[in-house]
Amino acid sequence: MAGVPSSSGSLPVIDMSPLFDTSGSEARRQVARDIEQACRDTGFFYVSGHGVPDVLVARMEALSHRFFALPREAKEAMDMARGGPAWRGWFPLGGELTSGKPDRKEGLYLGTELGPEHPRVKAGWPLHGANLWPEDLPELRGVVLEYMDRVTRAAHALMEGVAESLGLERDYFHRAYTADPTVLFRIFHYPAEPEPVDGEERWGVGEHTDYGLLTLLAQDANGGLQVKSRRGWVEAPPIPGTLVCNIGDMLDRLTGGWYRSTPHRVKNVSGRDRLSFPLFFDPDFAAEVPPLPNVAVDEDRAHRWDGASVHAFSGTYGDYLLGKVSKVFPQLVRRVL
Repeated sequence: MAGVPSSSGSLPVIDMSPLFDTSGSEARRQVARDIEQACRDTGFFYVSGHGVPDVLVARMEALSHRFFALPREAKEAMDMARGGPAWRGWFPLGGELTSGKPDRKEGLYLGTELGPEHPRVKAGWPLHGANLWPEDLPELRGVVLEYMDRVTRAAHALMEGVAESLGLERDYFHRAYTADPTVLFRIFHYPAEPEPVDGEERWGVGEHTDYGLLTLLAQDANGGLQVKSRRGWVEAPPIPGTLVCNIGDMLDRLTGGWYRSTPHRVKNVSGRDRLSFPLFFDPDFAAEVPPLPNVAVDEDRAHRWDGASVHAFSGTYGDYLLGKVSKVFPQLVRRVL
């Protein structure tokens, strides 16, 4: 049946805690091997030992429920158009497009908090600036910023593991791309859906791949994430104490297709409101992202979900990213960029 994931197959769980040990232990080398296997197979895996306390995730989930329960006018005070070029704030149900189709979710766009004195903010760089925070829920700010800091730390460690899995020096990506990463964070709310009429598919998010290097995702207990593995669509249900990690198009590009970004989608069939918390850990906005040295680039158009090669662009990561987000929010991009 269309849209029903296969029950076969599962995603691995990797204890990433050895990556915080810089001594070069065998446990660390094993994590790198595990990362290579996962990236070569599905491009998706769970990580435990990531250093993000369960109590922090629970606090963020509780506050997020409170945010989305605010009156519409309170959320409209944080509309993304008010965020200007920083591209921050709230968007309503159906306000974001995936492959040209409205998603069945609302959300809050956030990112690295930069003040007006920051050189890139002064220069008017898009996707750089301050977040918008709800006046009626001031405690959300501190919880979100702490969560972002902790997950960003985990992402830096994971990229060291990725580097080692590719036979590179552990700090290769940090030196070349992520000393000043583009960090974007989203809080998504998928309302409980009624039963579809006449077999209509109602996707919270349609099939897509992520743009950057790594995505680290916390999700609530309601599930709904599906991953397109070689064996068909498989569920990626929540596992307590873990984050879901997947590789994005830029890591696919850097490795010449050795590690492939994997299509995924979301359908909330729980009968309850669903929350998810993806953090996108991407290259520096100003960095160019060519394939790694001595990498044979695999032509990918034939097997890409959208027929669009990850190798078919030149310029900086920022150029690439702006081209992508302009398709997600076409009306907004005409107003603020």
